[in-house]
Amino acid sequence: MSEDGSVGPGPQKAGARPRRQPLGIVVVAVSVSVWWPAFTLGAWGEPFFDQLLFVWVASTAAFVVVAFQPRPFKHRTRRLVALAFPSLWLGLSFVQDTGDNLVIGVLDLVAVLVALAGIPFTLWALAVVFWPDFGHGLRRGAVAVGLAAIAAIAVASYALGANQANFLTCEDFALSGNSEPPGCVHGDTDGQ
Repeated sequence: MSEDGSVGPGPQKAGARPRRQPLGIVVVAVSVSVWWPAFTLGAWGEPFFDQLLFVWVASTAAFVVVAFQPRPFKHRTRRLVALAFPSLWLGLSFVQDTGDNLVIGVLDLVAVLVALAGIPFTLWALAVVFWPDFGHGLRRGAVAVGLAAIAAIAVASYALGANQANFLTCEDFALSGNSEPPGCVHGDTDGQ
């Protein structure tokens, strides 16, 4: 217990280094969540529907948490608008296919944004709600390093997906329960 009787680490001493554990937890969680959509985008050229629906469920739950958070906090409206973005994708998905390439292109772009940006933002919004002092004491440099790490993992995952034929086989995808991506190579099946 801290000096004021509360449970937890208590306030930091003057001159103490800021705690970065919450930032580290969020960076790891976001990285783990974003790698598979980025990989599938590289390997198959699009994110899978289950990933998009996962983001929709998570962002909708986060929307409810943010909307009904009893204490006031900055930027609530902006967070609510951003958390509603996956619902916009889902609503647009019900638009009848008119054969218009522009409409299809917009839907595909929104789907990619939902898959790659929706996950990190949803987790970040939840971190701020559950750790109200999450952003306090974090230096911009530490946040920039965390964001750069997440972006690097997303880009590397995309590159791995785009180059999956160099280190995975079609059988690897079949064994894991996935369909074979375009360009996958079959392993040596004759035992040589």
